[in-house]
Order: sequence, then C-alpha cells, then structure tokens
Amino acid sequence: MLSTGTFLQDRYEILEKIGSGGMSDVYRAKCHKLNRLVAIKVLKEEFCTDASFVEKFKMEAQAAARLSHPNIVSVYDVVDEGDLHYIVMELVEGITLKSYIAKKGALGTKEAIGIALQMAQGIEAAHENGIVHRDIKPQNIIISMDGKVKVADFGIARAASSQTMSATAVGSVHYISPEQARGGYCDVRSDIYSFGITLYEMMTGKVPFEGDNTVTVALAHLEEPIRLPSEINPSVPVSLEKIILKCTEKKPEYRYQTMGEVIADLRQALIEPDGDFVKEVPRADSTAKTVTISEEELNQIRQGSRNRRPAESGGPQIGRQVTVPEPVPEPETMEVSQSPERQPAESRPSVSGRKGKRPPQKNEDVSPQLERLLTGLGIFVAVLFVVGVILVLVRVGGIFNLGSGGRENTEQESVQETDETAGEEDGTMVRMPSVTGLTMDEAEDRLAEYDLIPDWEEVYDDTAEKNTVIRQDPAEGESVERYSRVKLTASMGSDQLDLAALGVLDMTEEEAKDFFARNRITASFQHQYDEEAEAGTIISCDPMTVAAGGTVTVVVSDGPEQAMTVMPDLLEKTEEEAASLLTEAGLEPGKVTYDNSSVIEKGSIMGQEVPKGTAIMRGSQVGYTVSAGPASGESQRYVGAINTTFDPSSLIGPGSGSVQLRILIRLMQVVDGETQYTPLMPATTINGSTLVPVSFSNIEGAAGVDTGEVQIVNADTQEVIRSYTVQFFPLG
Repeated sequence: MLSTGTFLQDRYEILEKIGSGGMSDVYRAKCHKLNRLVAIKVLKEEFCTDASFVEKFKMEAQAAARLSHPNIVSVYDVVDEGDLHYIVMELVEGITLKSYIAKKGALGTKEAIGIALQMAQGIEAAHENGIVHRDIKPQNIIISMDGKVKVADFGIARAASSQTMSATAVGSVHYISPEQARGGYCDVRSDIYSFGITLYEMMTGKVPFEGDNTVTVALAHLEEPIRLPSEINPSVPVSLEKIILKCTEKKPEYRYQTMGEVIADLRQALIEPDGDFVKEVPRADSTAKTVTISEEELNQIRQGSRNRRPAESGGPQIGRQVTVPEPVPEPETMEVSQSPERQPAESRPSVSGRKGKRPPQKNEDVSPQLERLLTGLGIFVAVLFVVGVILVLVRVGGIFNLGSGGRENTEQESVQETDETAGEEDGTMVRMPSVTGLTMDEAEDRLAEYDLIPDWEEVYDDTAEKNTVIRQDPAEGESVERYSRVKLTASMGSDQLDLAALGVLDMTEEEAKDFFARNRITASFQHQYDEEAEAGTIISCDPMTVAAGGTVTVVVSDGPEQAMTVMPDLLEKTEEEAASLLTEAGLEPGKVTYDNSSVIEKGSIMGQEVPKGTAIMRGSQVGYTVSAGPASGESQRYVGAINTTFDPSSLIGPGSGSVQLRILIRLMQVVDGETQYTPLMPATTINGSTLVPVSFSNIEGAAGVDTGEVQIVNADTQEVIRSYTVQFFPLG
C-alpha cells in the first residue's frame, strides 16, 4: 500500500486512497508535470509475483489505452516501476451508477434513457475497436458531477476474435450473460445482455435474478424467464420494456446484434415512449411439421411452379420439374399385392381398392414412413438418371442428324422463351414497368395498372429529391407474377440538417431541446455568460450541419455576467465599522434594526442577514441588527452558536452545478409547548454546487430553553432540507 506523499516516477504524488478492487488499489494523485489530478490503479503486492495476473493487468491497460471517447475513462500512462505495476487514468469526480440507484431507487424514464445512451455510446466505441468489455455493470459506470457518464474498468476485456472463448464464467454474476455463465463464446452481444440487465436495474431499482449464492443466480440467467420490469415499476413505458427484453434474450441471435441498434431504439423511445417499434427476431419452431420459408425461398418456389410444363406422352420432358409427392397414409381398406413376373424379391407395392390384409413386414424394426421416404427418393434418383441419359442421347443424335438438328435446336432454344411467355398468355404474369425517377404516388399508380403491389423502403439520398423512386427490384421488363409485391426504394432526401437555416440560433433553450428530440439528435447543452445574448437563448451550435442521430454541442447564454463578492463578518463591529466593511465589499447597508442584548455591547452588531463568507452579488443591500444593550429588569439570557458548512450537491446529485436553489436559515425552538421560529438568514438564491457557510456565533434563544434546531429551508416549498441541533447556555 502506498502512503500519502509518495512520488512515482518523480511525477505523480499520491494524495489519498480512494478505492480497492479484487486485483488493485486506486489512489488519487497529482501529476506535477501537467499540474492535474489523476487516478492511479496499482496492482496489489500479492499478485505482482504472478506472471498471469501481471499480464492480465497489462491487458486492461492495453485495451483501454486504445479507446478515446467522451463516455470512456481515459488511460494516460502504463508503468512498470520495479515491483510496482500501475496505470495512470483520468480522475472522474462523481459516484458509481450502483450508488446512484441505491440512493434514488428506480430512475425516471428520461433520466434512465439519458444515462443509458451515454453508456451505450461508450460501449459501442469499444466494440468498434474490437474490444468486448465482458463486465458491464452499474459498479463500472461512473456519473461525474456535471452529469457525464463514463464506462470504466476494462480489467477483463480482451480483443474480440474467434479465440474469445472463456474457460470459466467471467463477469459479475448478477449481470452475466448466459453464454458467459456456461463458459461459451463471448462477443458484443454478451455486453448487450449485461447492458440490458443494468437498464433493468435502473428502471426497477433491483436486479432481475437474486439468490443465496452465485451458482443459483448464474443458473437463473440460463434457465429462468426474466420478470417484466412493468410488474415491478408500472411506470416503465412499453418501448423501454421491449428494449430491455430484447437485450436480455437468452439466445444471442435473438438480441440486438450491435449496440448501434440499441442506441437507435433508445432515441426513438425518448420520442415515442409508448410506441411499438422494437422489432423482435422471428423464432423458428424446429419441432413443428411445417417449416418457416423466407420470402426469397417463396419466390423461388413460385418461379419453379411457373416453369413446370405438362409432360408429353411417350417419354420424359426436358426442363420438367420432378417433385416427390408426400407419402400417402394407407387406409385400412388398402391391400398390398406383388407381381413376381415384374418385380424382384423387394417388390414395389401396388394399392388395391379391395379390402384385405397387409402382408407381414420383412423387418418389424423398419418404420413404414422411412420405407416410403426411401422409395420416393429412389424414384426421384431414377427419374433424374433417365432424364440425364435422354439429354446425352439427344445431344449425340444432333451431331449425326444434321438435317433435323436445326429444327431440334430451335425447339430447345424456344423452351425458355415459351416458359417465360406461358404465364403472360394465361394472364398470371406481367412485365415489370419502369418506375425509377417517378414520385412515390406516380409509382403506385403505374404499378396498379399492372396489378402489382409496391413494398417500400425509404433511405436518405443526397442526389435525389425526397419521395422519388431511386431503385426497383425486379428490373424493367422482367416477368413478374400478377398481384405480387415488388420492392421499391424511395429517397428521403438529404439527412443533413442545416441548423442555421432551420432557425435553431433563434430558439430558446427549451425550444431547441424539443427540436433536437424530434429530429433524433443528441444535444449537449453548455452555459456561459454573454453581454449581448439574452439569458436562455442559443449562442452557437457545433456543428451547424448534422444528420439525424448525430450529436451537437449547444452553448446557451446566461446573460451578462454579474460580479459576485463575499459577505464580510459584521458581528461585534460598530455601525461605522460595519458600514465601512460593506462598502469595501461592494455592498450597501440595508435595513437596520435594534434589539436588547445582555451579551453584545450596546452599539455593536449582534446579527446580520447574510452569514459571513457567503457569495453575494455586488450592489446588494444587507441588513443587520444593532445591540441596544440589556433591557431594564431583563432576566437571564440564553445564547448558542454554530459553525458548519452546508453542501447542496449532496442532495441534488450529478449536474448540481446547473441547478439554483432558494434557501433561508432559521432557529426553531419549542417554547411552552408551542413552536417558535427566529429568522437567521432571509431567502437567498444559491448555486447547487456552492458551499454555504452556516456560521452564527451569538444566537439568542428563548429564556429558559436550552436546545433548538438551526434549520435550512427550501424557501419555495418550505421543506426543511437540513437541520442542526444547537445547545443554549445561560449568560449574565
């Protein structure tokens, strides 16, 4: 274990230990060369002598160092220094997603999707670099104080290849994919499963499978169906539930195949939370008597049926399609007879309509269905053999019979043409017209003339106008079955949006958020002061041209910068001294009140509206209370004090820097059975990340009451958000 103040490479100063894992300890450190804070992950001493552990530790660094993405914790350096092996990484100030869920419980839909999108983008970047994380879980997701989500700990990630076969299950058991649990092949779909379990926990506040031990949980991933998230949290929308269920399918082929598909559906879920747009992978029933046939196979079958022609008497027909009929079940009235003159011992059966008994089978173990199948296959092979012999004889005969060869060749050459025109003659086939270049409405009207049905696909195309047909299948002139569907591809126009032309710079922040959500654009909003732009309006977008599904950074104006100052300490100062201190701080004296005090000297300040050390806007008026000395015949007074600091970010959470809060501070005491409040600080607007000093050296309480509470109150809702107990002591 490294001690505070230790220097590594004469560059990294260890400040404190901030965490510990199974293989390593993590320290906060300062890089004196670049003057920045970093995190250093140091391999534990007991593993430094184990070559396999060292290699695994280095593999983490090599995997993560290849990645550069805003949603992945960056790796700066990898060092072997004697017996020390460590990685220097980006220091992310924040909390893990696991702690955030434990603190808030089930997250809201928009918040969960926002976090999930950032997670997915980081995981997708790793997948695009050929890296499978294999340990996606809330403990490895960090939410920074500004709301940025980062994926961390590539400790068991490895390059995805055909060799990525785990001998043992890898990953945390509550988030492990079924294939990892059984020690099978892991790929990007394994991360998608773990991502789905994490999203499940965000929406419900709990993992789907729990048990007394890890084996029980792993078996649940393999065998038990996942409980619907909406049964735990009814507010889970339909679209998000279907996304979770598709991510957590037991079989990888039924899940999303890429993280890009997950991102697309998550963005759509923001727009249509109750939409039914998640496409499920069709499941084939291998035990059924019927088999699912694809559209392509169905077209081939249709084409084959059109090419069949009646066989001419006297011999087999060239080009004829021979089919083996399905075995016909033999009814009780069927009688099997044999003809010794025409058949050998393995006689072929003939069916008679007379009632009779079936002769005994030669082999009772042979299935009748198998015999019929083998018989059918034998007939099929025999027919193919005969057709082949005839084709050879025809070709050989054509060489020696030149007089008739021309006619026979002409007949053979016309076979294909006859097949193609046969359907047109009987009205079942039509020629595909040309619809390329027409509008979608014009193309539908044109196809209707030929009794054809369009099957549309729309794609972005920078070269064709919107709603114009750019491709067709089949091509013009091809023979098509009447009333069949033909595939047409239409242009959706350019997918690039000109934000300036669309007036984004003239929108307010709320209008811009709605615009980007409708156009499936991920926008990151930043705020800055601007002397010219009104607060809440858009200053700039980067880039100004973006496609649907892209990302932009939007800068929003906070209006002109208002200079701030720090409230001075006026307590026990004279009125002249207080006025001078306020002037030096850029403040003005406010309302002055007088009150009796047996503690504070007459003429000195005994209370101020704003506590010392508070950030306050220049030019503000600050009131204070001046001691009028003890009242005549005054009884004993009770005095208390408090000196602490209130951190609003501990209540607000990530992104507190962009939140404002109005608070007031008061003293609460129970006097003669009734609650009595004494104001200590009036309602003041603060930033969510500002530390508020709660410092009052002379708080006068009610006579005879020795306890009270200093309360910090939300001025808008009157909710007590923090309280401190104060002891009061008699004076005088």
